[in-house]
Amino acid sequence: MSRTIGSSGPKTQEAIRRAGLRLIFEHGYEAMSLRQLAAEVGIQVGSLYNHIATKQGLLFELVQDHINELLRQLDLALEGKDEPRDRLRAFVAFHVGYHMTRKREVFIANSELRSLESRNYEAIVALRSAYEQRLSDILSRGVAAGVFEVVDVQVATFAILSLLTGLCNWYRPGGRLTKEAIIAAHEKLVLSGVAAEGPASPAGGKRKS
Repeated sequence: MSRTIGSSGPKTQEAIRRAGLRLIFEHGYEAMSLRQLAAEVGIQVGSLYNHIATKQGLLFELVQDHINELLRQLDLALEGKDEPRDRLRAFVAFHVGYHMTRKREVFIANSELRSLESRNYEAIVALRSAYEQRLSDILSRGVAAGVFEVVDVQVATFAILSLLTGLCNWYRPGGRLTKEAIIAAHEKLVLSGVAAEGPASPAGGKRKS
């Protein structure tokens, strides 16, 4: 590939990140070489080190930035929502919508966690735990308020996240259902699955979704 970008500057930095994301997604971290990455961007291999310290450093940065952005946008989505049902509904809508558009980042963050060195692995696990804790807190508040009923909050947290993230395996833009319909279906599945029965439920015994 001919040199088209140059060996310095933010544009090259961003081009390296985009190319690294795509190559790791398509070939896997172990299979991607820095020579392949440099060729994709259009620079010499040695010039890569003006922008990344190591291949491991690039992977860590991609995953870390992804989860930090996930946390940042989730907190924005939850702003102004105080009731547990509203917060859970907002969590589901955000998580599903985000994962529809960030398939590469999500795949790499999950599948290449094993490729991170110990120190980097621990940092990413801590960030993932912070995201999981947002959901656990929502469920715990709902249980305390009597509007949610779950056997174990941690188990429910992992089960809900697995359900919501699973759409990355089958969702394709332009399919039978709209984005809004897919989000609504997941909201109903999750809300009805944790709704408490009895007096705390809406009138008529119907569970709010």
